Amino acid sequence: MHTISSRSGSTGLRVLLLLAVLLGLAAPPAAHAHTAAAPFKVLGLYSGTWDAAHIDFEKEANDWLPKQAAANGFTYTASNDWNLLANGGVRAYQVVLFLDDLPQTAAQRTGFEQYMRDGGAWMGFHVSAFTTNAAGWSWYHNTFLGSGDFKSNTWGPTSAVLKVEDRSHPSTVNLPATFTSSVSEWYSWSNDLRQNPDIKVLASVDPSSFPLGTDPGQSWYSGYYPILWTNTKYRMLYANFGHNAMNYATNTRLSSTFASATQNRFLLDGLKWLGGAGGTTPPDDTLSETSWYSLRNVGNGTCVDARAAATANGTAIQQYACNGTQAQQFRLAGTGDGYRRIGVRPAPDQVIDVTDVSTADNAPLQLWAYGGGLNQQWLPVREAAGRYHFTARHSGKCLTAASAATNSAQLTQRACDGSPAQSFAAAAG
Repeated sequence: MHTISSRSGSTGLRVLLLLAVLLGLAAPPAAHAHTAAAPFKVLGLYSGTWDAAHIDFEKEANDWLPKQAAANGFTYTASNDWNLLANGGVRAYQVVLFLDDLPQTAAQRTGFEQYMRDGGAWMGFHVSAFTTNAAGWSWYHNTFLGSGDFKSNTWGPTSAVLKVEDRSHPSTVNLPATFTSSVSEWYSWSNDLRQNPDIKVLASVDPSSFPLGTDPGQSWYSGYYPILWTNTKYRMLYANFGHNAMNYATNTRLSSTFASATQNRFLLDGLKWLGGAGGTTPPDDTLSETSWYSLRNVGNGTCVDARAAATANGTAIQQYACNGTQAQQFRLAGTGDGYRRIGVRPAPDQVIDVTDVSTADNAPLQLWAYGGGLNQQWLPVREAAGRYHFTARHSGKCLTAASAATNSAQLTQRACDGSPAQSFAAAAG
């Protein structure tokens, strides 16, 4: 009996082991399940029908966001089909944005509420919170956003100094204590968000901004005005900005919502948090303000160079074979909020400047006497192993080299895309 029992047990063990092996082969290896995270998917919903300034912001966002996507771990799809909220199509996306409107039909509203309750993520801009009838969709305006009805606005559109109230949130951890926003019209609300235990205000108007507005009848002179906030019961962020200054007679854009690199840092870090992408890359705080650095482009191996070793206003900033001369040595002196002016060694007050304060792609770079211009200030953002990209304070665009190692090619600014042409190795000399 003992022998039979032993053989029977051995046979059963072999069967169990065989089943375990087969099951193991059928299942994906757990250790490799998340070794390469796929980009999270962002859906930007817009209408493009209400107010030229809102429409212009939507157009600008739908140009800027796809350019940022690859460098920041997401994909971006723009759509004016708000029924994606009603028919379940939104569930294919980890994050949904409301750019210039909000759901209007009962089915769209019900679908969005369910998406959020089921763990979806959302970022809304400016007019996505606007209402004069919060009771008409109380969950959204009173519970989710917490803002209630529209109360007042500033006019005309201006930038504002914002005070960061919570620098521990993933969307604001890389922001300075205060920063200057891009131009916008600003809204205030009937509800005091500070009284809502579910709402965490991330940034508000700093008192140094007052009076805020250019029309004395539509300006804020004092008070408390939240600009960025989150509801701690949901994965969401609201941003009060999203209204470009416009010449309404000609339908011409007069400002850019993406002109502030610090504000852009909030947007990108916020999207990464919403999409579950984990950590963010902070602005650099280790580059010395007194050392001289050569800046070698990672893509083509050339160095940033003042043409012909000149120092006069208008001298082209070019790429050139690295040679260790003073025309290729720069000091990065702080200007506030993490930004640096990049002065050339033979004349440190002559700094890298975006020609004509242009915000356009491919605007050329030059040397010019430092005068505090936002087009003369650059944010070094650490990448890895001593590498950085540099964003212009006035435009949010990146310092960019040519793709080929061609001597004397003038450097430009271009929308940040994460390419090697925008990556520079900084070496102290």
